[in-house]
Amino acid sequence: METLWSRLRQDRIGTISLGIVLAYLALILAAALGLVSAGWNREVGLPYATPSLLGVQPSLEAALPAGAARPRGTSPDLSAVDPLAPKYAEWARRTAELEVSEPERSATLPWGGDRWGRDVLDKAVKGSQVSIAVGVAAALFATLIGTLLGAFAGFYGGKTNDFLEWLYNVFTSVPGILLVFALAAVLRSGGLSKVFASGIWMVVIILAVTGWTGMYRLVRAEYMKHRSREYVLAAQAIGASAGSRMFVHILPNVGHVILVQLSLLVVAFIKVEVILSFLGLGVPVDMVSWGTMLSEAQTELVIGKWWQLAAATVFMAVFLTAFSMLTDSLRDALDPKLR
Repeated sequence: METLWSRLRQDRIGTISLGIVLAYLALILAAALGLVSAGWNREVGLPYATPSLLGVQPSLEAALPAGAARPRGTSPDLSAVDPLAPKYAEWARRTAELEVSEPERSATLPWGGDRWGRDVLDKAVKGSQVSIAVGVAAALFATLIGTLLGAFAGFYGGKTNDFLEWLYNVFTSVPGILLVFALAAVLRSGGLSKVFASGIWMVVIILAVTGWTGMYRLVRAEYMKHRSREYVLAAQAIGASAGSRMFVHILPNVGHVILVQLSLLVVAFIKVEVILSFLGLGVPVDMVSWGTMLSEAQTELVIGKWWQLAAATVFMAVFLTAFSMLTDSLRDALDPKLR
């Protein structure tokens, strides 16, 4: 571990990327604990509140025709023949006493507001938590599935390899988008809907089940190459079990390949989650992610409100770039050929 850290410290880009990724992880942990962005869905500003740097700009409500709304508590001009006219003032006073005064909304927010007046910065932070959690969890599950299946296929060969190759071909022969839709329909039907349809686990499972094939292919090829190496044969000669040779001797020597593929899966799954949420097939409607923010931003751009698009794009681009560069640095530090 000390050698890995010393190698990573020599890579300035890797060190900076590590700092950015750790900052994101700390941010999403704070968001998960409710320390920040807990009220992302509260309407704290005016509709389409502008970013603070732009200052106060005329709102859309200012464009309403004169006389479209009447100040609260005022009464219409009544005819003298209306027998209930003397009661209107008293009823208006009692109604005003019963009404709960709404908190004053801000005309500007740090990164602006959406059409409901919700803080875009809080939404971007909460969206980071959801999108990164979905991408990382799905990538870990897909890596676990692909590594186990690839290790068994490459190490044992024979009928085990034939069966797993048939399973791999079945999954890769079906178009990915059709497989995603089919799994979504299955998970939303019957008793499973109560477990998966109400959260993000449905998206995690769909991505993991459809995304393990690339990891399987790489791990299988590495195990086929390493199973006949001298250090593996030596371990077999001293009585090491098959499981020990697979996961104690071979796995550390192919870890850098798995790590690189894991990084690619995290980046790819975050992008897929963004696309699915953009199309309304991802996270539930009561949650926010980078994809739902981009979906809302497409209608806001028509009227010149660009800050929600900018917030989601900046948060997503910075994390994905830093994570990819960090993985490249870790791959170089872990690669046995570079030691």
